Amino acid sequence: MTLRDWLLAMIVVTVWGINFVVIKTGLHSLPPFMLAGLRFTLVAFPAIFMIRRPPIKLKWLVAYGLSISFGQFALLFSAIAIGLPPGIASLLIQIQAFFTIGLSALLYAERIHAMQIIGMVLTGSGMGLLVLAQGGGAHISSLGLLLILGAALCWAIGNIINKAMMPKKDASHILAIVVWASLVPILPFFACSLLFEDPAALFADFSQHFTVTAFLSTLYLAYGATIIGYGLWGALLARYESWRIAPLSLMVPIIGMSSSMLILHERPNSFQLVGMGIILLGLGVTVIGPTLLRKYRTRNPS
Repeated sequence: MTLRDWLLAMIVVTVWGINFVVIKTGLHSLPPFMLAGLRFTLVAFPAIFMIRRPPIKLKWLVAYGLSISFGQFALLFSAIAIGLPPGIASLLIQIQAFFTIGLSALLYAERIHAMQIIGMVLTGSGMGLLVLAQGGGAHISSLGLLLILGAALCWAIGNIINKAMMPKKDASHILAIVVWASLVPILPFFACSLLFEDPAALFADFSQHFTVTAFLSTLYLAYGATIIGYGLWGALLARYESWRIAPLSLMVPIIGMSSSMLILHERPNSFQLVGMGIILLGLGVTVIGPTLLRKYRTRNPS
């Protein structure tokens, strides 16, 4: 990779890492379904008038939008809204990698490698330590844990749908898919807000809820984390092999945890920090391990 592309990759993972802090900040003023609905409204409009619809069947766009856009972010925003620390959320949602591997094995009979099994064991051990070591650290409720795991599962389902609708891995359509699929969750989010969040009260006291902070948070989520983030990431995937780019996503939870500690003063205890480190190690073994092992066997065939 060129120095320019390395810098672009670091911009993307930084924007995505800080994204979790921004979600928490936006949720101080707006409830989760309303915030998510506004986010995807801004993602879709006016971008759909400038970006051509991708050559994907409507059923796939709808399925992708309901899983990776509505399902993932409804559960992620709700988890953070009820108190799951954003830094820990940025790490736990990466467990989507294991759900994706499991679904791929189930639906496509893809082989699960030994390194991936080791990664799963490490990550499971880290999660256990993270959840059990509550005293004096960041609080992780059972509901918050279930919600973030549900968000990770929805992300994984979206990955499988993405694989089905783009079998040739044409990364040039990533941004177009994200933009056009963003039309799908808008109505479900605002319907959920109408049912569960009393939007009439929000608009009745507009100045209290739609603060400058809420407005800037929504802009960041829509244009920074989504339009710019996915646009640059798609460009990198189009120029390089996926094995060069995908491991860089491991930087996202590192930046997410660091920014949460620095900006929101999130303070996991020592045992939780060890658990977070073990989870990160497990993710690293899962994402990078098979490639490194394959290269080693190629160079040392005996």
